[in-house]
Amino acid sequence: MKEKAAAKRKLTPVSIFHYVRLGYRGALFLTALVLYVIGKINGTEMLVTSLERKPVIVWVIFLVYTLEMIIRFFPSPLESPGCQKQFRRNYRKSGEIDIEIQDNNATMLVALIWVCFNLVFGCLHIVGVLDEGFMLLLCCAYSVCDMICILFFCPFQSWFMKNKCCSTCRIYNWDFPMMFTPLFFIQNPFTWGLLAQSLILLLRWEITFYLYPERFSEKTNEYLHCANCTEKLCTHKKQLHSLWKQVAEFYAKRTRFLRKDS
Repeated sequence: MKEKAAAKRKLTPVSIFHYVRLGYRGALFLTALVLYVIGKINGTEMLVTSLERKPVIVWVIFLVYTLEMIIRFFPSPLESPGCQKQFRRNYRKSGEIDIEIQDNNATMLVALIWVCFNLVFGCLHIVGVLDEGFMLLLCCAYSVCDMICILFFCPFQSWFMKNKCCSTCRIYNWDFPMMFTPLFFIQNPFTWGLLAQSLILLLRWEITFYLYPERFSEKTNEYLHCANCTEKLCTHKKQLHSLWKQVAEFYAKRTRFLRKDS
């Protein structure tokens, strides 16, 4: 009975924080999309120019993402264990000395694919096919996809890294640099400011990884064990997968029933 109750546990504060971020990032993306489409239809000012005419909005967006990144630099009870394992206070010795980390080749492959993928958009922007508004829209889309990867499905985990969950993810703190990659092509103090902060965050993560790899290994760090997880997203994902399976089974039965009737 206890196991069944645990399987139906409510969302943890960490997971709720993820959904809050998904909410405002989704709202930001939809707003940017509407402004971009309206501007294209009317043949008026570009999205970036439109936002520059509303400095309050630009400052709010800049400060929100800056705050998100600043939080990542320090231990936080509202952040995922996936990015918190870098801190010394979260290193709990397991007694093991064998450090097991995901294949570094997969890590480099993800980096290469991401750079090449965004270079395509960058080149199209440079030759004038895509404007700055599209690059900003792409950045907003990435920010939503980042939360989808955490909450629902992560292609990097499933197809490349093969890690058990977000807690053991080798590239967890790559999310902000990956999100803000398109901002490299928008020459603006705000966009380059966000990109610079994200790269500093990435540098901090990578330096910590190479100096203290034992913190990143589930085998040597008990903090990464399932029993100590403060996120419990695996349970939530299983519930969602179970729901989708039930929906698929219902429609399959309904389809078979209708075919028999006809």
